[in-house]
Amino acid sequence: MYYSGWNLVLTLVVALLCGESEGLWPFTSVHAALDSPGNVYPDANAKRVAIIGAGAAGSSAAYHLQQFASESGVSINITVFERSSYIGGRSTTVNAYGNPLEPVELGASIFVEVNTILKNSSELFGLKPRESAETEDTELLGIWDGKEFVFKQKDSGWYYWDIAKLLWKYGLAPVRTQRLMQSTVANFRKLYEYPFFPFRSLSDRALDLDLTLLTGVTGEQYLAANNIGTAFSRDIIQASTRVNYGQNLNTIHALETMVCMAINGAMQILGGNWQIFAGMINASNATILLNTTVTSISKSKSKYSIKTSTTNPQTAELTTNEEPFDTVILAAPLQYSSIDLPEGLLQRTPDEIPYVTLHVTLFTSPHAINGTYFNLSPTDEVPSSILTTLPKDAPLPEKPEESVGRPGFFSISTLRTVINPETLEKEYLYKIFSPKAVTSSFLSDILNVDVPEDLAQITPTSAITWYYPHVWHSYPYLLPRVTFEDPELARGFYYTSGIESFISTMETSALMGKNVARLVLDDYLNIMEDGEAQKVVKEEL
Repeated sequence: MYYSGWNLVLTLVVALLCGESEGLWPFTSVHAALDSPGNVYPDANAKRVAIIGAGAAGSSAAYHLQQFASESGVSINITVFERSSYIGGRSTTVNAYGNPLEPVELGASIFVEVNTILKNSSELFGLKPRESAETEDTELLGIWDGKEFVFKQKDSGWYYWDIAKLLWKYGLAPVRTQRLMQSTVANFRKLYEYPFFPFRSLSDRALDLDLTLLTGVTGEQYLAANNIGTAFSRDIIQASTRVNYGQNLNTIHALETMVCMAINGAMQILGGNWQIFAGMINASNATILLNTTVTSISKSKSKYSIKTSTTNPQTAELTTNEEPFDTVILAAPLQYSSIDLPEGLLQRTPDEIPYVTLHVTLFTSPHAINGTYFNLSPTDEVPSSILTTLPKDAPLPEKPEESVGRPGFFSISTLRTVINPETLEKEYLYKIFSPKAVTSSFLSDILNVDVPEDLAQITPTSAITWYYPHVWHSYPYLLPRVTFEDPELARGFYYTSGIESFISTMETSALMGKNVARLVLDDYLNIMEDGEAQKVVKEEL
């Protein structure tokens, strides 16, 4: 479901909630092609690359490494290890009511026009964007501060009238914000091209491109320094940083703040964005091992030895394996990988950084949101997308983990209407982002009905008819900093998740996967050139 492009800022905050947002588990299964020591590879002399993680970074690394290797005539074999049962990482869908005709994005749901890796790949793989939903009612956005709606706007269909109303309320702040965003994106886009791509030091590149001027300060400081009014910052921009990253402007750095405002051409793939990454894996000709956990990595001479355990999804039987690889790409945060690494294996160990604990709650109900909970009168229309900010008279929480403040949640969105397969009646499909688990009493309040205390016991005729909660470490707390993890932790051991504290999106993870793929291939070519040079010297002697 799209929202029309009637306003840069409002398209942002609405599009981020359109149809869905951050998550896990597509119900389309991808089966593992189990590897074993007895496998015979087409080219026994090919470089063997292990990629740990089949999310945006790992899938992109596999795809681009195959592309770069093919262009350079280098023979490689790629094996991708994924401990879950699916490809896509934080981009995935679940099915409302268990109905495959009603997929809902539980993971990263939106990418935009400037996300060229995702956009070009989706077009290459023949994936189609989700079209606008046919609805009788125009979508209404509301931003709530825990006491009142500080901002409400509906698409009138008249672009310039909507812009005029925004400028009347906030002055030139929207225009200044757009200009800042455009200059930031222009600088960031240089990371895709020579001489800035590929990069062995993200810290150096960020410094080269003046992006540390943004990562080193909070969004609050940067906006104030650039004459962005506090009302617009608090009402609109902070609502965006909260729904995207669960963080307020006094803690999130300015680069990610500006990224939140870059939403031109927002889109999502029909059936789920995870298909982009499945397409990358398929195009890479990699061996994909799902339900396979890497338990340890060691090194002997020039080879990395990877031990794994694999769970058979049908029998739950656990098998173990160990194989040698020339190169390892860890495409997941090391701190959550549970991989045993011997001391001294890595020249640099990534810092452990705090991640946001995000509760994503999907549910269906025949009942609409109750306006009285939000202090609306019976005649007031209830917004279909409710974002939150903090009251102007309330101090911003200093601890990032307490950022939710008085509202108690980051967003509530009415995604669309769906048909209950048991009753054949239309119902509302909802999504809530919150820092803690949603309670039955909260759901009772916002729906104005009695919701069963035990949400696991709901039935197709309950006040809530389908319920799917998920909790995960969604993205880092993006605190100001000017240095970032390098993509090579040891010779032949590469890492993608260092980019997350710089910018945490599907596109930037895919960019780091592509960057690491280029580094791997360049290192192979350098080794081959050195070998040829030594051979020539020996022949001359």
